[in-house]
Amino acid sequence: MAAAAMSMAALAGCGNKPAQTEDAPAETDSLSTVYYIKDITPENIIKVYEALGRKAEGKNIGIKISTGESNKSNHLDTALIADFVRLVNGTFIECNTAYAGNRNTTEAHLKAAKEHGFTDLAGVDIMDAEGEIELPVTGGKHLTKDIVGKNIENYDFFIVLSHFKGHQMGGFGGALKNLSIGFGSSAGKAYIHTAGKTANVDSLWANLPEQADFIESMAEAAKAVVDYSGDHILYINVANRLSVDCDCNGNPAEPKMGDLGVFASLDPVALDRACVDMVMNSDDPGKADLIERINSRLGTLILDHAEALGMGSQKYRLVTIDE
Repeated sequence: MAAAAMSMAALAGCGNKPAQTEDAPAETDSLSTVYYIKDITPENIIKVYEALGRKAEGKNIGIKISTGESNKSNHLDTALIADFVRLVNGTFIECNTAYAGNRNTTEAHLKAAKEHGFTDLAGVDIMDAEGEIELPVTGGKHLTKDIVGKNIENYDFFIVLSHFKGHQMGGFGGALKNLSIGFGSSAGKAYIHTAGKTANVDSLWANLPEQADFIESMAEAAKAVVDYSGDHILYINVANRLSVDCDCNGNPAEPKMGDLGVFASLDPVALDRACVDMVMNSDDPGKADLIERINSRLGTLILDHAEALGMGSQKYRLVTIDE
């Protein structure tokens, strides 16, 4: 499989930490690798997965996706991911939301998953349907624990398959958001959103913290899942339908920016950084709204805090896979 590193010129700017290039090979081996392919196709999702060199193995493979709040949401199309899901023989894993909507109970969530085609493709496990467990957070400023769905214990390997896009509260959503809010039970989501003030869903909105504290809490919850998983995890971001709003929004804004491609890494920090960098450095004039959303919500703080917690690096080598 032929590959080439993307040039520095393509990624420099906006105050970002640039990717390493082949011009400075002495540091290359210490950098995280992010694989990238421009065309978003079922075949190319498999290609970036295979490029990682880490096979999803075990009796039970959990694929963490967002099932999408409504038929208008920009969640990943099951036709796009079907071949990959069958290849790894995975089960879709999710947790219930902490707000009133189409996915705040297990019954409603499974109904939404069926309507969006997920149950026809593979099993769907709402991991907090029968309870939750606590994972320790080490080194956190705000959280000492992460509250996740109990059924996390049933899986041998995790694939964090994320739709990269904007987010109304977090600025952007990618692998780190999927690790944190995505794995959190309803109570866990409340706990993260309030920076550890409460796990009571009913009092969530009355206890919202400073924005920076919320963003850092997401990074801390993500670390708990990464620590729990060890080497039994990998990350794929599909950057299409780049709305400023999350898939948890049942009536999101229409995307103004064109699709970017498929990215994969064993480092969730490098992966999300690469996606943000490509947005920031794109020639697409439609990027302005998404950049404003990221910046106005302090979105990239999650990358800084996750890196400080030792989850990965914002310095990376972007390898473009030949199609």
